[in-house]
Amino acid sequence: MHRAVEGFEGVERYEGFRTAVPESEGWEAWLAYADVLTAAGDARGEAIRCEHRCETGGGDAQALASAYGRVERQWGLDGLRADGSWRFTWSRGFIDKAAFRLATEGRSRRGALVERLLADLPHTGSDDAADPEQWEGALIDVLLSHPASRLLRGLELHLTDYHHSAERAVLALSRQQRPRLATLHFGHGFDLLLALHTTSTGDRVEPAKYLHAAVVPAQAGTALWEALPALRTLELEGAFLFDDVEHATLTHLRTRGAVLSDGSLFAFSTPGLVSLEVEIGPDVHGVVPPNAILDDLEASRYPRLRSLDLSGACFDPDGAGDFVVLAGSSVLPQLEELSIRELVIEDTDAEREPLAVLAELAPRFAHLDLRVWGDVLVEGADEREVDRMLSALGLGQDTDTDTRTDTGTSAG
Repeated sequence: MHRAVEGFEGVERYEGFRTAVPESEGWEAWLAYADVLTAAGDARGEAIRCEHRCETGGGDAQALASAYGRVERQWGLDGLRADGSWRFTWSRGFIDKAAFRLATEGRSRRGALVERLLADLPHTGSDDAADPEQWEGALIDVLLSHPASRLLRGLELHLTDYHHSAERAVLALSRQQRPRLATLHFGHGFDLLLALHTTSTGDRVEPAKYLHAAVVPAQAGTALWEALPALRTLELEGAFLFDDVEHATLTHLRTRGAVLSDGSLFAFSTPGLVSLEVEIGPDVHGVVPPNAILDDLEASRYPRLRSLDLSGACFDPDGAGDFVVLAGSSVLPQLEELSIRELVIEDTDAEREPLAVLAELAPRFAHLDLRVWGDVLVEGADEREVDRMLSALGLGQDTDTDTRTDTGTSAG
């Protein structure tokens, strides 16, 4: 069985990439494909045969690296390799996994490289090659627009000049269907959320400008999720990157920061999620979101969610601790694993002692594997009583969890 590689009609140079690609993983079909490529003068044919010899014990890694080096030179990708920002591997004539992080070395030569790449390779739009802050977007664009990247299985994009490159990367990714892309990391690093972001030229970007005006426009974001039917694992990092993630079959999501443009942490359109990990800390102003935001964790939104990791999430206890809020969540009964940063119950209700609150709520967590990464503080309670009540949850003095009482000072 074969399928056509679409999206490059009328581009004679890339005719080899429009040759029918084997659907089977069996080598017989791929060796026949390699013969067709070689007959067309495509260096990928010999690289595929060399890869087969290595896999079956008859080749050597150096010969394989040399073969794919010839492929990269033929298709104009050797400059990207030399720049050092991209790291990518090949499998059966296509780029298999790729990771991008802007290299500090070679910056003096990068402008000329970008000009040459934009002249020679497909890309999604016009760039100002005179603007160094647009070079990152161009480097990403030309690799993801290249037909050799169509069958990517894993991609990491660690952005520096994200105010330009995030949208360019999304446009390039969604230019064609990515039928095998299963894992994606996308975003930019930060120390404190909403702090001024330093660009590659030393200028500053104000992340807050994208609140309610996503870094990636809504239409581009929608096109991205539609282009990634095989996506199962997604990691997002940064501030206000997308309006939403709309993906019915995504199963694993990890976020660091406030990646949705409205500042919400759990309002994703991802009903197939099995595991969700959210990391959020104080922003540059010392502000953390209220734990009332946990109310967005609704079973109707996440019917398949089984693992929830909030061990890296810091919330403002808006009247009650996270444990108390989660105890009333509609998603709790279906969870099999839950990690939280701390378990704090204070005297917020004069009619109920904190220990009585724990006694009432603890059985709601007994069905799952609960991990508390920080302190367990129950105001005014005897430590032995706390341990006894939590023993059904696998917590207490015989675990690594720090279980102790608090007799006055708030731990919130």
